[in-house]
Amino acid sequence: MRAIIHSAFGAPRDVLAIGDVDRPTPGPAEVLVRVRASAVAKGIWLITQGLPYIARPAYGLRAPKQPVAGLAFAGTVDAVGEAVTDFAVGDDVFGYHAGALAEFVAVPPDALARKPDRVSFEEAAAAPVSGLAALQAVRDSGKVEEGHRVLVIGASGGVGSFAVQIARAYGAEVTGVASTRNLALVRSLGADHAIDYTREDPLAGERRYDVVIDIAGNRRVSRLRRVLAPGGTLVMVGGTGGRWTMGFGRTVRGMLLSPFVRERIVGLISEPNPRDLRALAVLMEAGKLAPAVERTVPFTAAAEAVEEAGSGHASGTIVVRVRE
Repeated sequence: MRAIIHSAFGAPRDVLAIGDVDRPTPGPAEVLVRVRASAVAKGIWLITQGLPYIARPAYGLRAPKQPVAGLAFAGTVDAVGEAVTDFAVGDDVFGYHAGALAEFVAVPPDALARKPDRVSFEEAAAAPVSGLAALQAVRDSGKVEEGHRVLVIGASGGVGSFAVQIARAYGAEVTGVASTRNLALVRSLGADHAIDYTREDPLAGERRYDVVIDIAGNRRVSRLRRVLAPGGTLVMVGGTGGRWTMGFGRTVRGMLLSPFVRERIVGLISEPNPRDLRALAVLMEAGKLAPAVERTVPFTAAAEAVEEAGSGHASGTIVVRVRE
């Protein structure tokens, strides 16, 4: 079968290429999915580069442990192991698993949920990784409730576009921060207010928020705390910085400070699980969550799509069309 082979750590154009690998055979407790679409996001770009260096034990010290790229996908069940009872051949599903940029992927049932009829395969593929991170940032780390004022910094990216919609679904008043070209997208996601960070400092002024969700940012914790209401919560989702930690140091410093200040400071480590996959499916089926797909690209353009996903100027999610 065709797959995007990850041969070494480096720039996606140099280390990702289409190749042929054996089609996986599902074990007794696995589901074989014929992949229709696979989303690419900054997380895949980081894995391709082998960044941050502190994550190399998970990715591979000198070479990638996982020879096939990709994490999130949507497709149709092609076969099931004898111990699988939750899914059947022909079911349309979406989920997460290493090696998702391939024509087939074998996964445990806990990594899958049924695709809502109202969303396309491309839209569903965008949800498993970025959507899960956003759901956990809003619901678990931020503890967003109806009436909360929420600031989402990085609102137009993969995680941010989900966070805006999920916070709105929870009844919050949402302000999204993005660049000029992405303000229309942020408004279309349901944000009550949109701030162009190229023209206005979102941390200036007198407005205060119950929850601030900072996605892949590098602003100082002290500045982010300034716009929190008393007892408010700062949620840091990733970050930017040096190649060793990519902002992880800022997150750790903030969490160590948290017990000594009046605000809660939380660093999100997303944990994929079937319950939250199903929660995303329910929100999508209800029309409260519409994955923002910037565009779809052919399988032959996967490396370029990963390169662009790492640029930091995303407008939603780029999705690779694995098969029609």
